Amino acid sequence: MYADFAAVYDRLMQDVDYAAWAAFYTALLDSLGVSPGAAVAECACGTGGLTVPLAAQYDMTGIDLSEEMLSLAAPKAKSAGRNVRFIRQDMRRLRLMRPADAVLATCDGVNYLLKDNDLAAFLNAAFHALKPGGALAFDISSFGKLRGTLGDNVLTLSEEDVAYIWHNRWSDSERVVRMNLSIFVRRPDGAYDRIVEQQAQRAWDEQEVLDALAKAGFRQARAWGDRRMRVPSPNDQRLHFTAIKPVKGE
Repeated sequence: MYADFAAVYDRLMQDVDYAAWAAFYTALLDSLGVSPGAAVAECACGTGGLTVPLAAQYDMTGIDLSEEMLSLAAPKAKSAGRNVRFIRQDMRRLRLMRPADAVLATCDGVNYLLKDNDLAAFLNAAFHALKPGGALAFDISSFGKLRGTLGDNVLTLSEEDVAYIWHNRWSDSERVVRMNLSIFVRRPDGAYDRIVEQQAQRAWDEQEVLDALAKAGFRQARAWGDRRMRVPSPNDQRLHFTAIKPVKGE
């Protein structure tokens, strides 16, 4: 996953307002007592679209399983004048040189964990990677978005330099949407290269995520709706979760 796709990822994501995302995550971390300058590790960081703006506030480490994505993230940080460490790791086996003040997993990273034990492995790894009192914050595309908006649908894009056909198939038994993308990228000579990408995302229920956080040892677990500091509503397309690693004795 994400090998050839890395080359066109930023082009397809150019409408994402990463500055607004960074502002929201900064507000979330501030509410959890994470101060500017804190050590923050972002899992599933991709090409660093959010990691780099967050580096204006925090000592950032970007973590991703895709070497191709990281190869784009590093020069992006350098170009922005940000000192960011990038590490190739599976978020389910997160290991840091030093405990972090906060761990993040943004932009659907947790949706790519397809099994209960995958989610548990990530939460346990994040718990052990945090300092006592440290914060975990992540987001997921909601159950309604994956089943209803994506679901058994075909999405298309046609622009001068890039186009895609995106076929989705929803499985009720697995609660997984499987996505098959054919991406066409225009070359300077006017011909198009085709990139085929297959992905799958799991729909997680709000309560099961909160229960998994508690089982991993986290406290003060909360859910927030659609990049707002409010309780989620049934129509939210995205949910955010925050939790704290307790200090010894709590």
